[in-house]
Amino acid sequence: MVLVTVIVHLTGLAMLVRILRSHHRLMRPMRVSPLALLLGAALGIFAIHTIEIWLYALLYLRIGASTDFEQALYFSTVTYSTLGYGDLLLSKDWRILGAIEATTGIIMLGWSTAFLVSLLAKLKLFAHDWLTPDRERDDHEDTAPESK
Repeated sequence: MVLVTVIVHLTGLAMLVRILRSHHRLMRPMRVSPLALLLGAALGIFAIHTIEIWLYALLYLRIGASTDFEQALYFSTVTYSTLGYGDLLLSKDWRILGAIEATTGIIMLGWSTAFLVSLLAKLKLFAHDWLTPDRERDDHEDTAPESK
């Protein structure tokens, strides 16, 4: 299941990259805001994680670790996000699978975070005046004629 999750994540991110790159050719005349691209990427990543969580929930049903889809989905969501309330537990036979899902989920969430940070850097959304030293003010103070 870990391999399936990684493939789903890789494929989803590759599709997002393709869509974001096509923005340059197809949507440039529409003047799409970088924030709109970032929002689209975030929604795409949310969809990828949703698919992965649902796949684990379906696995829990398939192997008989859960008998109710709502409970399987709830357990999968709480486990994947490593929130781990502990109000629903897998049987002793399957609890290692829950630990594997939690490990996989935190790695996939980290991968998505890295993707969003690289997108922010690519879109130059980190470039703000408050992040750079205020050299202009310092230069003016140094070159200002002294009044006597």
